[in-house]
Amino acid sequence: MPYSGIQYRGRFAPSPTGPLHLGSLIAALASYLDARHCNGSWLVRMEDLDPPREDPGAADRILHSLQCHGLHWDEKVVFQSTQSLAYTSALTNLADSGVLFYCHCSRAVLGPDGVCLGQCLTHQTGTTGPTALRLKVPREQKTLFTDRLQGPKQTLLGRSLKDFVVQRKDKLYAYQLAVVVDDAEQGITHIVRGSDLLDSTPRQIFLQQCLNLPTPLYCHLPIITTRQGQKYSKQNHAPALDNNMAHNNLLIALRFLNQNTPPSELTSIEQLLGYAIEHWSLGQVPAMSSIPAASIGLST
Repeated sequence: MPYSGIQYRGRFAPSPTGPLHLGSLIAALASYLDARHCNGSWLVRMEDLDPPREDPGAADRILHSLQCHGLHWDEKVVFQSTQSLAYTSALTNLADSGVLFYCHCSRAVLGPDGVCLGQCLTHQTGTTGPTALRLKVPREQKTLFTDRLQGPKQTLLGRSLKDFVVQRKDKLYAYQLAVVVDDAEQGITHIVRGSDLLDSTPRQIFLQQCLNLPTPLYCHLPIITTRQGQKYSKQNHAPALDNNMAHNNLLIALRFLNQNTPPSELTSIEQLLGYAIEHWSLGQVPAMSSIPAASIGLST
């Protein structure tokens, strides 16, 4: 069930697949301001679960960029690569509850969005070769939650996002499992992140229920998009932030979030962030899934 009446604990959780860019700064800044405005704690977690996709040195560069932009975290940075025991324990609990099954499907036979079409459930013994672990989702399973920005959301999880992977064939832990375990271990009460992760939320809530873990309050921000309508991301070659332009970068991010413009005499990053914390208003953030970069004067 949702947290209520306890100290705010928020987090920013980047993946070290490249340097910090404007899209990730917007998410980091919003989560930071929301936490600080509520006199809460703000944590940073490095989601380094997928070594083949990681960029050597990216984690250090991301942390350095956050510091250059005045976004200082309150506790030791947690690296998911050090959390294997916690993930294994969660898998054991799920297995003991009888809600996991082995999936040996190749990509060629998976359904839309990588869904197992159900044949694996009848072939759980005598399987050979690599297998993934999937979580059984009852066909009529519904997930309901109210997003702090996007409003009420209902998902027929058992039909649209059924039987999702919690451990991959290569034995790497799946994002959905890791994020749920880590949020619970760190006592995260509020999650502010991009709307590109909105589809992940019903799966994470269902996993929380299966593991008897609390559900944080979620807030999904609009993501910034290119002229072609693509997410402003590392995969789409979004340029790295210039740390020497931190003050200007923060002003752009605040403009994207539709926040009050800090007075021009606030020339230091500390002054700018102090003003932004005091005047932070989630209600002013557009309740949209995406906003073109051009709308805030950026060319992409």
